[in-house]
Amino acid sequence: MNHYFKSNENLKHKERETDYIFKFTKFNFITDIGVFSKNGVDFATNILLENLPELSGQTLDIGCGYGCIGIILAKIYGKNIKVTMSDVNMRALELAEKNVKKNGVSADIIKSDGFDNIRDNFDNIILNPPIHAGKAVIYKIYEEAYNHLNPGGRFFIVIQKKHGALSHKAKLEEIFGGENCSVLYSKKGFCVFEFRR
Repeated sequence: MNHYFKSNENLKHKERETDYIFKFTKFNFITDIGVFSKNGVDFATNILLENLPELSGQTLDIGCGYGCIGIILAKIYGKNIKVTMSDVNMRALELAEKNVKKNGVSADIIKSDGFDNIRDNFDNIILNPPIHAGKAVIYKIYEEAYNHLNPGGRFFIVIQKKHGALSHKAKLEEIFGGENCSVLYSKKGFCVFEFRR
């Protein structure tokens, strides 16, 4: 079984292009087999993007896949934001690099398993968690996200209720403190949370 949250260089390629419109701006992404949501921007990512507040400063799209979140934020907020994108999946990173150029933005792209190769701290960290990687992997990312936020920095996640949104929220409240949690969206089986350091 091939998982998008691992790097598999032996998969055949089947690249395709997909369009996405956000805030009246059209984006075009190249996707491929072996990356998350290869058929286009998924419903959860769309909900996350629609519910993010205005962002600025150093921003990390962790587990970036083919780069849609980071690229959209870089385009929308321009000079007010500096985007870094990371993923463990080499194919996803190659696509992210192509998509950065294709959409006329700039971003730093890093190969990293979680935060293993990430040295900087950020004002914003954004995650659509790899649910099938398991809670141990995801909770480690949560803990490390806290340590890579600047004071007052914000961590945003989207998660389905059927995938344990409430237990993930409880874990994050343990790390960040319950008073630092905001629910930005809770409908249709999805939650978007903001946690502030």
